[in-house]
Amino acid sequence: MQSGSGFKNFLNCCCNVNGEPYFCSQSEVFIHILDFMRFMDNHKYLFHQLTLLIIALLVSVAPVFAQDGANVNEGKTLFVGKCQSCHSGDMKSNSTGPALGGVQDRWEDKGKLHEWIRNNTKLIASGYPKAVEVSKISATAMTPFPDLTDPQIDAILSYIDAKFTGKLDAPKAGDAAAGAGSPEASATQNNIMYGVVSFILALVALVLIYVNFNLQRAAREAENVKAAPSLPVYRNKTYLAIAAIALFIIGGYFTTKGMVNVNRQTNYQPVQPIFYSHKVHAGINQINCLYCHGNAWESKTAAIPSVNVCMNCHKTIQKYNGPELKDRHGNVVDGTREIQKLYEYAGFDPTNAEGWDATKAKPIEWVKIHNLPDHVYFNHSQHVRVGNVQCQTCHGEITGMDEVHQFAELSMGWCVNCHRQTKVNFNMDSTSGNKFYSIYEKFHNDIKAGKMDSVTVKDIGGLECQKCHY
Repeated sequence: MQSGSGFKNFLNCCCNVNGEPYFCSQSEVFIHILDFMRFMDNHKYLFHQLTLLIIALLVSVAPVFAQDGANVNEGKTLFVGKCQSCHSGDMKSNSTGPALGGVQDRWEDKGKLHEWIRNNTKLIASGYPKAVEVSKISATAMTPFPDLTDPQIDAILSYIDAKFTGKLDAPKAGDAAAGAGSPEASATQNNIMYGVVSFILALVALVLIYVNFNLQRAAREAENVKAAPSLPVYRNKTYLAIAAIALFIIGGYFTTKGMVNVNRQTNYQPVQPIFYSHKVHAGINQINCLYCHGNAWESKTAAIPSVNVCMNCHKTIQKYNGPELKDRHGNVVDGTREIQKLYEYAGFDPTNAEGWDATKAKPIEWVKIHNLPDHVYFNHSQHVRVGNVQCQTCHGEITGMDEVHQFAELSMGWCVNCHRQTKVNFNMDSTSGNKFYSIYEKFHNDIKAGKMDSVTVKDIGGLECQKCHY
């Protein structure tokens, strides 16, 4: 039997015999596999070159395809930290600021859009028409971000467009057509073109390798030089070493990734004893977060409001008359029935409101969503009161959630990145400046000398291990 013929016979007999489907027996399959392995041994030079070619292609192409995803992920982090406190996370709804979906299409000059994000007050003062127009949309002035670089702003805009077009959500019919003209669609087309060109070059390289292999074989035959006997694949130390290293790298990658994600519960959304809609309370009715979670202003924990706090409003509001409520599965929720569940915990009789004894109320057994490891110290008041960090930075667009889910991974890396980017209120010339930072004399002198324009949490020790682990 000629080398490689068994493999061809294997394909033929598995496909058909005289037009009829036919499947090899176990012994035939074993014989064909051994024959194919002999074929690989006889052409090991060709397979060696092909392996190197495939590895080179993967190394060169992978970063290009990963670039857009990394760009969008960076944009998401920046958006959550700097924009989401005022702009809706779905990019389609108005919040404190206007909806951001399609913002790049509404600005003819991309450079001016970058200027607006960095210092909108200066651009408005220059009389630029688009800036003046946008400034009239909301009475609240936009916070300037002079520290953002052009790549960071582009990452934020990429995330906004990807979120607006639905590319970060479940794919829907028509998304491809709707986003055909977006920057993400253009980037995708570029990647496809790059992949096609790489594939063509790979085919050309493969042909050249095969031609080189045949030329070397013909030269050996012409000179009557016999090739050295080769070992089977399963006894070749080179192949075994490559296979062992590959398995070690792949296994180590997935093992490490799995261990890193232990106890992270992004998108964790347990069923609560009462269907409480933050969208209705904090969003539509604009109840301040600190009304229910007042401890976040003055203590380590945000705390869960007692039943008595809920009853401050629901002694009077006994029927739900807001927008239709639906759970995560799309089932309609009876808001009035959920209020009645509250009354059961409170021991409250709506027909006898004056006779309610608040001391007999039972605590609601809410299921905790955000859990930090026991060895991590986190102080809500230090972030909310001192750092002026908005709730949405860590908890997502809470004013748009019916059922709350964990938005951020709350990992060490996530917190560290926030400390690297977040600026502290170091302006001692302003009445709103934090006087505590007056002890950092060196930084104040560096700011006055122009050596630095701002101070981040990192600069004042925000990356020290003892800040969170002691």
